[in-house]
Amino acid sequence: MRYVTIAELSDMIRRNLWKIPHDIDLVVGVPRSGLLVANMIALYLNKRISDIDSFIDGRVFLCGNNRSHMVIQSGIKKVLVVDDSVHSGNAISCAKEKLSAVSSQYDLFFFAPIVTSYGAHHVNAHAIIIDEPRIFEWNLFHHPQINCSCLDMDGVLCRDPEIDDDGEEYRHFITTTDPVFLPTTTIDTIITCRLEKYRTMTEEWLHKHGIQYNHLIMLNFPNKKSRLSWGKHGEYKAEYYSNSSNTLFIESSLSQAKTIANISGKPVICIETNELVERQEDPSHGKRVRRLLKKHIPKTYNFIRKKLKSL
Repeated sequence: MRYVTIAELSDMIRRNLWKIPHDIDLVVGVPRSGLLVANMIALYLNKRISDIDSFIDGRVFLCGNNRSHMVIQSGIKKVLVVDDSVHSGNAISCAKEKLSAVSSQYDLFFFAPIVTSYGAHHVNAHAIIIDEPRIFEWNLFHHPQINCSCLDMDGVLCRDPEIDDDGEEYRHFITTTDPVFLPTTTIDTIITCRLEKYRTMTEEWLHKHGIQYNHLIMLNFPNKKSRLSWGKHGEYKAEYYSNSSNTLFIESSLSQAKTIANISGKPVICIETNELVERQEDPSHGKRVRRLLKKHIPKTYNFIRKKLKSL
């Protein structure tokens, strides 16, 4: 799986500005994600910006003015139309169909920083080809992938508690804390190190904020002290993830993300560092293999070693 961050997106655009005609008069973004790209390009090139519907209606956005838009004046000839990515080409085709009403009046140039091998021919230029599986930071919690994912709770759906007294202050936090990320599609499994005795409060909070899920997995310990003494938080999450059909885990803690990825062998997105964490090979494994080769088939080992040195 390829995880693309907003920082990477910005870098892709910056490094590929040379592919975009600099004599454009206007940047038009395909809502919603295309507006993110359109804003970046418009700022880099100091161009005016609009969305497709506003552009068709003859309006562009203004900066530093009390009015949010103005009617397009004469002089706009070349227009850059952008989306964040092109997969099948359906979205950009719909955009082109919408723009057909005004396309005879303008020179339209289509750009997307990210395309698939199939989608590349739908635009005039792109920055990089990334085929599936892929997921983007800017729509992570609105992607269908959430339907087959495990999500941590504290540090993902809400912030981590500042005080966990396993008592009144912690119960107050559980019931009143504000959400951080609100997925707009059903989560398969929420797996948390919260204790079972807080299930009702947790379920009420999830319902209050409209978070839909299939399963809520919690730890069955009597108190915080016993949970901390047990201490296998990452291993517990990894075991569930390993035995499930889910293909992504979103975890708040980097240390736990590494444990989950190494045990399950499946990808984990870490919110703490905003990165995709995957299983790391044990560096001692290669040494053990070399020792075995040297001991049991020394001639083959020496032959391979000399060939590698000569490369």
